[in-house]
Amino acid sequence: MTKPGNLPAEVSSFVGRGAELAEARRKLTGARLVSLVGPGGVGKTRLAVRIATDLGAGFRGGAWLVELANVRDPALVGTAVMAALDLRDQTAADPAALLRSYLRERELLLVVDNCEHLLDAAARLVDDVLRAAPGVRVVATSREPLSVAGEHVLPVAPLELPPSYADLLERTATNDAVRLFVDRAAAAAGQFTLTASNQAAVVEVCRRLDGLPLAIELAAVRTRTLSPEQIRDRLSDRFHLLTGGSRAALPRHQTLHTAIEWSYQLLTPAEQTMLMRLGVFAGRFTLDDLEAVGGSAEALDLLSSLLDKSLLGRDEAGYRLPETMRAYAWGKLRESGDADSMELRCADYYLSRIQQFAAAGRSRLLPSLVWFDLEIDNIRAVLRGCLDRGDFARAAGMATSLVWYWITRATTEGARWLDEVLAGPVGNPWTCFARGFLGVVQNDPEAASRALDRGVTVARAAGMPDVLAQLLAMASIAATMRGDSAAGIRLLDEARAVAGPLDDVGATLMTYQARALNGLVVGDLAAVTAAAAEGARLSREAGDLYSLGMMLMNQGYAALGSGAPREAEELLTEGLRIADQVDDRVAQCYLVGALGCCAAAGGQPRRAAELLGAMATLRDEIGATDHPGMAVALASATRSAREALGAEPFEAAGEAGRRLDRAAAVRLALRTPTAAPVVASDPGVLSRRELDVARLVPEGLSNKEIGARLFISERTVESHVRNILTKLGFTTRTQVASWMATQDH
Repeated sequence: MTKPGNLPAEVSSFVGRGAELAEARRKLTGARLVSLVGPGGVGKTRLAVRIATDLGAGFRGGAWLVELANVRDPALVGTAVMAALDLRDQTAADPAALLRSYLRERELLLVVDNCEHLLDAAARLVDDVLRAAPGVRVVATSREPLSVAGEHVLPVAPLELPPSYADLLERTATNDAVRLFVDRAAAAAGQFTLTASNQAAVVEVCRRLDGLPLAIELAAVRTRTLSPEQIRDRLSDRFHLLTGGSRAALPRHQTLHTAIEWSYQLLTPAEQTMLMRLGVFAGRFTLDDLEAVGGSAEALDLLSSLLDKSLLGRDEAGYRLPETMRAYAWGKLRESGDADSMELRCADYYLSRIQQFAAAGRSRLLPSLVWFDLEIDNIRAVLRGCLDRGDFARAAGMATSLVWYWITRATTEGARWLDEVLAGPVGNPWTCFARGFLGVVQNDPEAASRALDRGVTVARAAGMPDVLAQLLAMASIAATMRGDSAAGIRLLDEARAVAGPLDDVGATLMTYQARALNGLVVGDLAAVTAAAAEGARLSREAGDLYSLGMMLMNQGYAALGSGAPREAEELLTEGLRIADQVDDRVAQCYLVGALGCCAAAGGQPRRAAELLGAMATLRDEIGATDHPGMAVALASATRSAREALGAEPFEAAGEAGRRLDRAAAVRLALRTPTAAPVVASDPGVLSRRELDVARLVPEGLSNKEIGARLFISERTVESHVRNILTKLGFTTRTQVASWMATQDH
């Protein structure tokens, strides 16, 4: 079974750092936070990823990389960690609180990369995680320590320099700085070897560049067009101009800057302009983005050239400037005087693209979410820039049009952006609607009502009936949520009266959604069934996946409450397929639980217990509370399944469900056959102690009895059993017993 984690695959060979790797392994056996500290360009990120790759197999939860280089706002550090762990901010929970809850019982290695520009926020979050989650260890990279209690600092120095005097070729070839130059030169030029004739030049280049890996790589790639001697001479000229011939006090960051400047000067004017303009992107970008913002008919050729020169990176998602290179490019852009105009072009481009998706409606929800997921770092940077400049019009347009991203991906973050926008001179009632919608999703009716009431006032005054109808319908939901059913009825009646003459699908769907949700809260199942059925019909016609999923869920809840579990399962299963397609984690959680209720009502108590257990895990991952329309059904399902199975088997089945990851939980709920477990041909897949435990499982012993046999604690046995199930891809002890029978032949 593949270990969980998100570490990137290495795209080039890893050279040297044997001492640092050994020291990191040694420190991490006892320390829970090891910070790799060193100057820019020294290779901290690459070293951290290699450490995590080597050690990740020892953590049940794997190794995870959190990249902070593209994060500019300290408030988004927690969001970045959640995104790296594939968690979602879809509730009112503070990201830090959700991380504490999620990580509390987990054992994993977290790599937090590029902390220096967010030092205080990163330090607070790391300290918070370490205090809450004893099974988590952290490797951080920064230009200075985090200064967190228990931090062990591992200085990352440049590579050891080769001696300046003539040395044996064989000995020179073993020096790590020289090895890196030779390796990258061979990759760039197709063929390169260290010889007696070029040895002195290569040594001098490595020494000139202070053994800084990034600087050496930038120089080595030039062997495609320059000899080592030419590289050495040009670098010498560059340093001589900078220092007047004396390099004794030249700091390493200046060495790196000079190496980048030298590489930049070797570019053509068109390549220089292109690199400079790339500095406007905070995160990954595509060719389409570049052509729209930095317009050039030669864009693709220029990007290819910058890739060849190691000034630009690329992965499956798009292009990306390394952080050191982006800082340099941005500095050049500011020097050119074009930074302000480029920022405005960038803002107009992203505003236009986001509004295009919004205008297309929810019928294009899936492609819009794919694009938002890719571009969110750039979008955040543009939003921040607009607000810092006081450009509330652009900021409001972007934050409002992103409402479906906020709802399905980042609800708390979206609420924060919209609150900041609404603190300014914004008169767009759609912005109020978006904020109210998020308040309802977060189960925060007070915040929702404040925004919606403001929007209703503006929409009435402006004569905008389409948005007024939706504001009133959403306000009806918020009023019912806070217990004011009379206000809920009054607001919904007005919403329907406004929407009736409009022939506006969005307004009509919102009134149906309000009728259904309000009916669930007050227990009017007939109203829920009628409104959700009509809403589902309209959603199908409009191609509106989000609304269709919600209507199906409402219909399913009503059918379940009306004593029709088979009908409910059919509706809820379709709803879960949509939620899985959209990757709406809150809907997945509620629907998995609802299908557990169907199983209980349909005489399948074990399946019910497993699905209810799975729902509990999904709920913890998103920090959600139980859906108010499901509370009675969940309580009834739990009670009936426990009575049918007995307390101990019910708890065991629930624990099996809780161990499922999200994808497996959804497959179970959808009755989708799971892939066959990866069964090893020999017991070597398990550790020696795990094998000892596994051999006793077929005897039907409890954890306590196994512990007594092996002279270990019951809790240790429980941990070993979890590991065995995870490694073998199983969910029950019976599967382990069957597997052991095949191994003992």
